Amino acid sequence: MSIDTATSLAHRTSSADSGRRPGGFTDVFRSFFDRSGICLASLDPRARVLEANADFFRQFGRSSAEVCGHSFYDLLHPSVRERVEQQFARLTEGGRARFAERMVAVRPGEPAFSGELTGIAVHRHGGQVDSIMVLVRPEKSEHDPQLLSGRKKLLTEMDARILEGVASGVSTVQLAATLYLSRGGVEYHVSTLLRKLKVANRPALVSKAYSMGVFAVGSWPPRVLTEYVK
Repeated sequence: MSIDTATSLAHRTSSADSGRRPGGFTDVFRSFFDRSGICLASLDPRARVLEANADFFRQFGRSSAEVCGHSFYDLLHPSVRERVEQQFARLTEGGRARFAERMVAVRPGEPAFSGELTGIAVHRHGGQVDSIMVLVRPEKSEHDPQLLSGRKKLLTEMDARILEGVASGVSTVQLAATLYLSRGGVEYHVSTLLRKLKVANRPALVSKAYSMGVFAVGSWPPRVLTEYVK
């Protein structure tokens, strides 16, 4: 079943719950929740995980005990955490009913992965947000097999330094001064990186690099792993 179907069903469940009982899922939705094949989780208004299905635990590489009761934000890479928090705030404050946002998630002992995160507000009787349903659709690696099938030396030393700078938010002028390049030289290397990773802009470049595991997770400023440098 598609993620669009899941989103539609979540909306219908939200409406049904507001008129039947406060909180939780209807029986129909719980059946879907358990057997959907989509990564699904229910969060409280503070973004703590209440429950999730087996596909969610498997994708994030964690057990139920490691996820339930903990903040959903702990599963996200720091580069996207603030933006996702802002989206959740709009849901809980009633500013919107749903959102879709690109995400990068971290997994213990495994490369990070990127994908699309959909958040849907589930309301209780009276209109208050009771919980938030999240649906995660990871990017499929087969779209870019030559880049995502294992660690390969994709980058020159200069590419790596520029990628680290872009991920840190360093401007083109600052990168040029630090790396003794012209502004055109920096832009040339950035364009090369965009082509190598097959993305359209700098934010997508950083997200793709994290999803491939190019950066060391938990390192700031971002550091490219030596396994990817020629």
